[in-house]
Amino acid sequence: MGTASRVIVHADMDAFFASIEQRDRPELRGRPVIVGGQPPRGVVAAASYEARPFGVHSAQPTVEALRRCPDAVLVPGDMKRYARESAKIRAIFERFSPEVEPLSLDEAFIDLTRGLRALGGTPLEIGRRLKDAVRAETGLAVSVGIAPVKMAAKIAGDLSKPDGLIEVRPGEVAAFLAPLPISRLWGVGEVTEASLRGIGLQTIGDLAGIDLARPDPRGPRGVVPRALLSLLSRLQPLSRGEDDREVEPEREALSYGEENTFPDDVSDMDRLRDALIGHADAVARRLRHDGVAGDVVRVKLKTSERLARPGRYRLHTRQETLEAPTQDGREIGRVACALLERGRLPLPLRLVGVAVAGIRPASASIGGQMSLFEKPKPVAELDRALDSIASRFGAGAVRRGGGGGEKASPTLGVKRGEG
Repeated sequence: MGTASRVIVHADMDAFFASIEQRDRPELRGRPVIVGGQPPRGVVAAASYEARPFGVHSAQPTVEALRRCPDAVLVPGDMKRYARESAKIRAIFERFSPEVEPLSLDEAFIDLTRGLRALGGTPLEIGRRLKDAVRAETGLAVSVGIAPVKMAAKIAGDLSKPDGLIEVRPGEVAAFLAPLPISRLWGVGEVTEASLRGIGLQTIGDLAGIDLARPDPRGPRGVVPRALLSLLSRLQPLSRGEDDREVEPEREALSYGEENTFPDDVSDMDRLRDALIGHADAVARRLRHDGVAGDVVRVKLKTSERLARPGRYRLHTRQETLEAPTQDGREIGRVACALLERGRLPLPLRLVGVAVAGIRPASASIGGQMSLFEKPKPVAELDRALDSIASRFGAGAVRRGGGGGEKASPTLGVKRGEG
């Protein structure tokens, strides 16, 4: 199926966490609301549209957000409530198409191509019906972008905010993209943007217009440096609206991870080990929930050393490949603590994290024989007991000795294996 015949929707809930708080607490309506952790280490997870004109945005230190908007109401956030709301919204999306690719709790791609005739209506009409259904059933607003390719649908959805709807029709994608800043292009971060602007590429159209087939391709500022030709060759198809990526309803997890920023810088190794053990158990619980295991354990260690860019700190990562995949929190925690203690580490730390990669089905084994990572029965029974308690009373209801990681901010991202 050619991209021109596809109908892809990007649906993104507006200020999702903050909007839920305003919906459920009438006294917050019309007021600037920040969902995030307490100062000084907390980070903004979401900001209402009333807070945004003051320069408040997600991933910003809460102390900075409150300095910019001192009248804002700071709400700690409720992940379970947001996840329940997300499940309702995804169920609405799936009434329009079974091909839904969630990107986070509040954002998804939906492929309407195969079901367009059955739904009855133009893509724009169906987009309005989807928005109306979300509003009627949740009281929340969703912004929608429609296009024949994923990147254009995503950009259209972003530009339609708040509570908007934009359709980019087949044949119009390149013209839609051309006047937009080069930073809008997928794969263009801060460093790449600086390189592209350095040769005069300000808009997506500037990149689309370069003839890379010439022996000496020229941009707005003359001949393009040879060192950038490979980058431009990779990005140029996207700049012209050529994006054949499909909506992937069941994307495989690359890794499962947990991390926390401490309320204060930590040098005490016992506290650091406790945090890693707690993260290891949380990761293992999610692996077991999904029936998967992994054979790569990684630790993420962020020091208190500030980098030149504001709000950035020195980050160290370490990893070890296991002899066999595991979903055992004790094993993950043991390896994570060993990685922490391996070699010299500049203390104190402000953040630690644990992740497991190399994900595969837990039932898989070499030649279909006994699983190489099958745990002894008493350990498996303990894991099941811990999982049952966590499911009933919450993840913090019980933990192994140690295993407590204080957090300066709530964990508000989507996590596989939680449900």
